[in-house]
Amino acid sequence: MEKLNGKWALVTGASSGFGMDFAGALAERGANLVLVARRREPMEALAARLRSDHGVKVEVIGMDLARPGVGLELKQLLSERDIAVDVLINNAGYGVYGDFVEQALDRTLDMLQLNMLSLTELTHAFAADMVSRGSGHILLVASLGGYQATPTYAAYAASKAYVLLFGEALNTELAPKGVKVSVLSPGITATQFLAVSGQRPTLYQRLVMMRPRPVVNTGLAALFKGKASVIPGLANKLTAFSNRLAPRSLQSKVALQLMKN
Repeated sequence: MEKLNGKWALVTGASSGFGMDFAGALAERGANLVLVARRREPMEALAARLRSDHGVKVEVIGMDLARPGVGLELKQLLSERDIAVDVLINNAGYGVYGDFVEQALDRTLDMLQLNMLSLTELTHAFAADMVSRGSGHILLVASLGGYQATPTYAAYAASKAYVLLFGEALNTELAPKGVKVSVLSPGITATQFLAVSGQRPTLYQRLVMMRPRPVVNTGLAALFKGKASVIPGLANKLTAFSNRLAPRSLQSKVALQLMKN
């Protein structure tokens, strides 16, 4: 297990789901934590547990990340507190389920801002600092949906395809500068994702659903090894591999059948 004693890790989307598990896993490695999300209350409760259980420092920042300018704003705020981030977990994001034309456009645009643009701003702000120091770690959370067109999650899957390609490119760009970048692409996991997206779990989703902690552990292991990309779970790996063998038109038709309630 990678030891991070005395180093600072920033986890976005830390009020629920993967974010809470990332925080716990990093605290176990000795990392001090910056937790960022809109809802402070669950993060404060998590921070109290982590301070007590692991003796680490935890800063809690309530901030809406789905808006322009958050990268530099958060970086400046942490600089004022003399916090240099060694591990950035770009986890904040959500999905919107349903036919694209029936989705509220403002919610779809908010999702795209958070999943892609804010993620890019945060990566740019903290990667630049890491490059100047010659070391750092950045994990981008994409999705298995980023490997294929996914009807009923059309915009969400497209946003995660961006994250996947963006992160894999940065892995090659930044490795020579001492910065490790990895992309974690989970399949369906027992988090609040489906409830937030507005979808009831399908039979397929119930059969392949993973627990969040093994997914988080897989992502962190890949990050510290410097792997460009990782898909947790055998079923998810097989799904991504099968897409290489099937025509793209068939992929989207199969995806539609698997996603339909």
